[in-house]
Amino acid sequence: MLPTTSRGRSSSSTSRTTNPLFIQYLRRIIKWQQMDIEYTFWQMLHLCTSPKVVYQHTKYHKQTKNQWARDDPAFVVICSLLLAVATLAYCAAYDHSAAHTVFIVISVLLFHFLFIGMLLATFCWFLTNSYLREEAPNSHVVEQRVEWLYAFDVHCNSFFPMFVMLYVLHYFLSPLLVAHGFIPVLLSNLLFMVASSYYHYLNFLGYDVLPFLERTTFFLYPISVVIVLSPILILSGFNPSRYFMNMYFSHWL
Repeated sequence: MLPTTSRGRSSSSTSRTTNPLFIQYLRRIIKWQQMDIEYTFWQMLHLCTSPKVVYQHTKYHKQTKNQWARDDPAFVVICSLLLAVATLAYCAAYDHSAAHTVFIVISVLLFHFLFIGMLLATFCWFLTNSYLREEAPNSHVVEQRVEWLYAFDVHCNSFFPMFVMLYVLHYFLSPLLVAHGFIPVLLSNLLFMVASSYYHYLNFLGYDVLPFLERTTFFLYPISVVIVLSPILILSGFNPSRYFMNMYFSHWL
């Protein structure tokens, strides 16, 4: 009976520590005074320049707070605000309807960033816990699992440099990228290739830092697919910039 009691206490202890953490995380979203804004901008800068430094600090966070996931929602809040500002800039340049602008901003924030992000995080969370965890050498070793909130953190980290390239840089280059001709097709595909490849590279770094995972090079495989597809799309004349701009601003193109 003792092992059963121990397992029961362990599972109940886990639920007590996990649920309050997530509730506290949600509550802090509306409390700016509890967010570390300066550290968040530091992370965003280094994700674009030296992402390994960010995940080195993730190890320190685990040592001090005994969890891999952030307990500060500042990164998600600031990333959402920056995404909203960038989307408004596109609408100001290429849209003339206030109602359509509101629709685009809401769809980008809720669907592109949060909904798709949660789907990707859930997929990676399931994949890592089901297939990439190292087997415990004996029954006395504490079993470790990837926290869902950490998987969402990894997605947000990977998304930010892609946001800089495909929302900010793309905005200033858009008059060239949406033009007709081979050069716009080439540049647009190269920009999307670099952005998506860097996303998957940061995804790899996020899970590779976890000591209880193995075969994390799996997260690098999509990069090879992107590299193979890019020349095919270029030769076929497909322009991703025109495609996505036409999706939202069809009256302009």
